Amino acid sequence: MRSTMWIYIMVVFFSKSWSLESVNRKQVFNLGSSVNLTCSSRTWKDTLYVIWNLDLKHKTCRISYCNEGENVDTCNDGKLLQNTTAGQSYLHIPNISADDVGLYWCESVYVGGNDNYKINVTITVPPTLSAWLERRGNEMLAMCRAEGGYPAANISWSLTGNSESVKTLPGSDGFVTVESELELLEGMNPENLSCIVRHQSWDQERSLVPQPREGQDSAREYKLWIFLLVIGVLFVLLAAFIVLVLKKVKLSRRCQHVDTPNKSPTIEDVEEVEPYASYVQRVNSIYN
Repeated sequence: MRSTMWIYIMVVFFSKSWSLESVNRKQVFNLGSSVNLTCSSRTWKDTLYVIWNLDLKHKTCRISYCNEGENVDTCNDGKLLQNTTAGQSYLHIPNISADDVGLYWCESVYVGGNDNYKINVTITVPPTLSAWLERRGNEMLAMCRAEGGYPAANISWSLTGNSESVKTLPGSDGFVTVESELELLEGMNPENLSCIVRHQSWDQERSLVPQPREGQDSAREYKLWIFLLVIGVLFVLLAAFIVLVLKKVKLSRRCQHVDTPNKSPTIEDVEEVEPYASYVQRVNSIYN
């Protein structure tokens, strides 16, 4: 306990005696990478005390080491004080995330002096890219989106159009979505158009050719199929109606043919006429 008190007295003494002007620096890391922050070039054997005070997005905490074995860690999130093979101390941050972004104050006290650093730790997050064509009324629009990146991406187009607008949409997690909208000129071939995206986490720019959106194509195809189906049903109904009408007309004609009897020509009864003629002849002969 007395040795611990002595260490704290020494820290206070050195802090008062030596300059406490901190060196400010900014360090940027890729999301998910392992990070090592150094506070001093001194080795473990020369170090009396190392204190890291962290002001993070959701909390403040402390990690410290002293050569008497009194170590402190109130962060409890995987960060560790380690040393290289040469004995140099550093703070290790495994799999850095947005929760690790913030200010890291470090003070390293060693025999003969001290080092003070204020490190602004940030991350880069590559955005997810997409580009598509979209029709609104009589206008054809080319859309390009860089979603969920940090810092914000920069979007440009290989060709100019009637108008261009850019929206920057901050997310609740601190990441940023950038969306650019380009109205195409009349007669412009979309195949010659590309969306160009630049981001800090990339060495080279990325380009995309906008394509018709699958959802819109499906909707158009669905409407076309519905239209063709309706036309087909109407055609079948019309054909069936025509067939029924023709059958009805044909049946009506057959019925008229059956109901009207055929009149046979009148044939005189020869047997009746002949006797009557003979009778008249006989009568005439009698009177004569």
